[in-house]
Amino acid sequence: MMDTGGRWRGVFNDYSNPSFMDLLRREAPHLMPSASPTPQEVPHEPPHGTTVLSVRYRDGVIMAGDRQATAGFQVASRRIEKIFKADELSGVGIAGAAGPATEMARLFQTELEHYEKVEGENLSLEGKANRLSQMIRMNLPAAMQGLVVVPIFAGYDEKAGVGRLFKYDITGGRYEETNYDAQGSGASYARDSLKKLWKRDMTREEALRATLEALFDAADEDVGTGGADLVRGIFPTVKLITRSGFAEVPEDEVRRVWEAIRADRARNATGA
Repeated sequence: MMDTGGRWRGVFNDYSNPSFMDLLRREAPHLMPSASPTPQEVPHEPPHGTTVLSVRYRDGVIMAGDRQATAGFQVASRRIEKIFKADELSGVGIAGAAGPATEMARLFQTELEHYEKVEGENLSLEGKANRLSQMIRMNLPAAMQGLVVVPIFAGYDEKAGVGRLFKYDITGGRYEETNYDAQGSGASYARDSLKKLWKRDMTREEALRATLEALFDAADEDVGTGGADLVRGIFPTVKLITRSGFAEVPEDEVRRVWEAIRADRARNATGA
């Protein structure tokens, strides 16, 4: 439509903003993470993802998570995915309320893709970590109702030539960890395990073993964390992020390392 001065008005929207979140806030505010449900709409025991972790090693970072989601004292899902590709050089691991966490991870993927299409280049790893922090902060009203989302973000920093990882609190506070971190109900057991196993400049094989050892310990001590389900053939999800990009560790390799850990534990069992 033209105004009285002969200028076009109200026909074309400005889509040049590199932030997809800003676009969503303007065009469809009801889809924003902050558009939280009212208390009566929140399920009494929504499914929760439990343990995710990230470990730095020589070539980048490893991210891993168990496959179990719980609702109170029940198993809500045995095959939930908790490690998501954010872009070619970064990933996010979700812990907390499974529905909002998965939605946030998907929206974060779109945010990074939108920025790349508008700006013609990728955000820096630091910039990606900040964008995720903003999204967590917008989820705070839902978090105060019990729908807490506390992810781990990790990626390969091309400028620095190293893997980096970040943890968050429910207010969106962002903190960089230098070596490893874990989130979720089994996080303290996983961190205690990694404290003993982590060493500088680990190889891929050493890092994978340490990662699965930590998940094994978390599953052994925390009822919410699922280990490997040998009957159903379900094993933890493990991803690698290096200079070459985001990749999945093959399930056969995860199975082989997990069974080696189990065999070692069985040989060393003391009956405790």
